[in-house]
Amino acid sequence: MDVVVGRVAKAHGITGELAVDVRTDSPEQRFRVGAVVATRLRDGSTRELTITAARSHSGRLLVRFEQVQTRDVAETLRGALLLADTSALPPTEDPEEFYDFELEGLRAELTDGSPVGKVIEVLHSPGGELLSLDCDGRTVLVPFVQAIVPVVDIAGGRVVLDPPEGLLDED
Repeated sequence: MDVVVGRVAKAHGITGELAVDVRTDSPEQRFRVGAVVATRLRDGSTRELTITAARSHSGRLLVRFEQVQTRDVAETLRGALLLADTSALPPTEDPEEFYDFELEGLRAELTDGSPVGKVIEVLHSPGGELLSLDCDGRTVLVPFVQAIVPVVDIAGGRVVLDPPEGLLDED
């Protein structure tokens, strides 16, 4: 299974460098020189790219790939997702840390066991992580903090929610 470790935001400069929005906690590992990343283009096609350089710039990484030598080629990669195979990911050492893919698909339930929905995505925002839940066709965003999500049971396939009043209510 593949997980997104970055998204190409735009071309940078005229020599094929790309601005990448990082979606991994270990960019130094994922974007190291010589690493090969699978790339899913906007049209759904995939290709592998080899990293030749990466540096931080204005909250993003500027990445050079061996196969991308010009701005024109770089422009074709705008919006592409950069992927890593989950089998290559090291296990998390902190019991309170989870990979996004481990949470996606878990059922969400209240502390009394009542079903709420299913985790469809983990969103990373400046204010922290949010669980995006599908609650009978309605999307609900839940802050992924211990006070609201006290239990993450990967083996049991569930997250337990203790939401403040009104958080799960329909508008």
